[in-house]
Amino acid sequence: MMNKDEILAKSRAENKNLDVYEQEVLKQASKSAVTVQMVLATVFFVTQIFAGGGINWGLWALVFSATMTILWVKYMKFRRKFDLVSAIVYTIFVSVTSGCHIYHLIVSSTIR
Repeated sequence: MMNKDEILAKSRAENKNLDVYEQEVLKQASKSAVTVQMVLATVFFVTQIFAGGGINWGLWALVFSATMTILWVKYMKFRRKFDLVSAIVYTIFVSVTSGCHIYHLIVSSTIR
């Protein structure tokens, strides 16, 4: 049986000396960053459409790539099926939006 000091030392090693509060703050910061990306991308997306600039799928590829990355890291660490399925769905979405953006750039290119 481990004593209190051994348990504390093991917990610190597992958490790389980050306390639970700090980990929660980092988690909330990550969620907030993704939310801000989504809001800005939506504003830019709608503004570009109304300004007659067409659809910029690259914005969405960038925004959703952050969530995709977070989900892949979560899956690699926790091996939960939900995280895997979500990561795959986001990867497909990022791939499709990236493909649409690149295709649009190639088709509308003035270089011939």
